[in-house]
Amino acid sequence: MATAAAARPSIKEFVFEWEGKDKNGKVVRGEMRSGGEAAVNAALRRQGVLVTKVKKRRLSGGRSIKQKDIAVFTRQLATMMKAGVPLLQAFDIVARGSPNPKLTRLLTDIRSDVETGTSLSAAFRKHPLYFNALYCNLVEAGEAGGILEALLDRLALYEEKTLALQQKIKSALIYPVAVLVVAFVVLSVIMIFVIPAFKDVFSSFGADLPAPTLAVIAMSEFFVAYWYIIFGVLIGGGYFFMQSWRRSEKMQKFMDRLLLKIPVFGDLIYKSVIARWTRTLSTMFAAGVPLVEALDSVGGASGNAVFVEATEKIQKDVATGSALTSSMQATGVFPSMVLQMSSIGEESGSLDHMLGKAAEFYEEEVDEMVKGLSSLMEPFIIVILGVLIGGIVVSMYLPIFKLGAVV
Repeated sequence: MATAAAARPSIKEFVFEWEGKDKNGKVVRGEMRSGGEAAVNAALRRQGVLVTKVKKRRLSGGRSIKQKDIAVFTRQLATMMKAGVPLLQAFDIVARGSPNPKLTRLLTDIRSDVETGTSLSAAFRKHPLYFNALYCNLVEAGEAGGILEALLDRLALYEEKTLALQQKIKSALIYPVAVLVVAFVVLSVIMIFVIPAFKDVFSSFGADLPAPTLAVIAMSEFFVAYWYIIFGVLIGGGYFFMQSWRRSEKMQKFMDRLLLKIPVFGDLIYKSVIARWTRTLSTMFAAGVPLVEALDSVGGASGNAVFVEATEKIQKDVATGSALTSSMQATGVFPSMVLQMSSIGEESGSLDHMLGKAAEFYEEEVDEMVKGLSSLMEPFIIVILGVLIGGIVVSMYLPIFKLGAVV
């Protein structure tokens, strides 16, 4: 009998939303996890509820799951587990409160795996698109050490800090790019539609046009004749460039090195990478993960190929008995401040604390740089747009000024 029961496949449960009336005729609503509508109706009848509507919760559609969703989920799970809420019930609460059906389905799948006896870290590893190796390693360390609540809280803090850092970098880069794209569109409209109208007007003057006006008209004629090629090359080239950057390892390494050397923005990206690297290593080392194993996840979490290669060299040196600080110094990519903090941490036995301090320092540096860049970029962009748009306007009005002077 026991063998037959074990061989019987487990019934997959779904979340059903129901509505009905209680014994007093009052309308009641709720949710229930069950294998089917018939089971929901039977369970509610036993509770004295006259069911009027049962509907399986929709788990399809919705927007894609982003890192912000995972960060919020981690914080919610950590908070509930610290409050003593059982793990499966915590998953139910988070899934029920999520407005994104895709996230609800993901959490429901993880809950089902945990319910059947799978460890939480193993359940997370089945979804590598959303839970990276660092995330799973920390959860596994928490389960092994019996400190899952504390590590989830630390992991939530790490996710929030990393997300905030990425948002700052994006805000610094998106603004100038967006302005330049809009400027290009406006210039294209002027070149294709406005300048030809001026050209028709000037052709009736019967006089020689100034050199700036002739240059702008020549550019306009080129745009009108080959606009589809220009836009095709820009859009197609941009698409293939992004795809090669995303898929080609050589392209990624080249761009990562190039981004660190770009004036102004290169320093910002470098400091953000240092902040992520030190924050990740501090979090993993504080969680009790051995240093050599922690370095497996640190390089990838930095998000830059230069630091991935440097981390691999550090890992090999540390595995052979070298000190972390001397291994970091040998790569030549870490600033002196991080090396000093690491050295103090190794000597005092508080490496995680000192690396955390270094991460906080560079996160503040990134914050200040973003504020400075925002105030610096606005006048710079205004000057560029003023020269371009103003130059075109002046060159178009030069013949009119010349005609007025003759009259």
